[in-house]
Amino acid sequence: MEIAQFLNSALVQTSPLLLCALATLVTSRANMLNVAVEGMALTAAFAAIAVGQTTGSSAMALTGALAASTGMALLFGGVAIGLGADFIVAGLGLNILADGGTLFLLEEVYQDPGGLRPDHFPDLWRVPDGALSFLPVIGGALERQSAITLAALVAVPVMALFLYRTPLGYALRAVGEDEAAAAANGVRAARVKMLSVLLSGVLSGLAGAQLAMDRLHFFLPAMTSGRGFIGLAAALFGAAEPWPTAGAAFVFGLFGALGDRLQAFQAPSEFVLMAPYVAALLALTVARWRAVRRARAAPVSEGGR
Repeated sequence: MEIAQFLNSALVQTSPLLLCALATLVTSRANMLNVAVEGMALTAAFAAIAVGQTTGSSAMALTGALAASTGMALLFGGVAIGLGADFIVAGLGLNILADGGTLFLLEEVYQDPGGLRPDHFPDLWRVPDGALSFLPVIGGALERQSAITLAALVAVPVMALFLYRTPLGYALRAVGEDEAAAAANGVRAARVKMLSVLLSGVLSGLAGAQLAMDRLHFFLPAMTSGRGFIGLAAALFGAAEPWPTAGAAFVFGLFGALGDRLQAFQAPSEFVLMAPYVAALLALTVARWRAVRRARAAPVSEGGR
């Protein structure tokens, strides 16, 4: 039971990281490094609480979150793809816009820069207690998980099928590998890239909604706390492949859950908070080391042919 509870907590920590990682992955396959995932998720988190407070509906709150993140994705795509701006600069600008924009709305609309905390908020559908008791360990880990967490788990095989079993997935990977060659074969690169950005916006929206609606039911300024960048680290560590990326995100989620458990042993709060970021730095170091090894081995391999 203790293991099941720990895994349950790890899945809660993993789901926003996994969704952000997949959001980064899908644009990376189109040769676009999307650092705007952080801002998209933050905007979605704010919209989820604002809409949920107004409508009293979890479905409307989730719809509002997805609409907000998709709107940010359209803005990012319009600037980066339509106007040809640098992806990194456009993404960082979008993050600043999301951070400042949500704080502005908190101050001007809700007169509370400290956050938005509704007295009553609709809950997401969850796996009922005891529904999976016939499954040892895994059942306990999945019980009480929200619909968004389940969607995050399902998104991994769906992403793999999309990339490797659909024409759009083939076109997306072709644009990422050689845009000129893909265009010469009739692929409209700009449309494919915009599609990847929109998919990234949807996934980021789910991540933001999970953060705000799953257990907390409130919004705080900058509540994403770098999860978009941790998702980016997971995608880089997983070489932009769905299953390895999911594995990296789960490891980061485990570190987050472990940090929560360390609080029971009166560990310093600074150490608890930095645990997932330390894991992300280690993952980036390993990913860079692997890239350097491949780069050094490539000339040797070519020379031996």
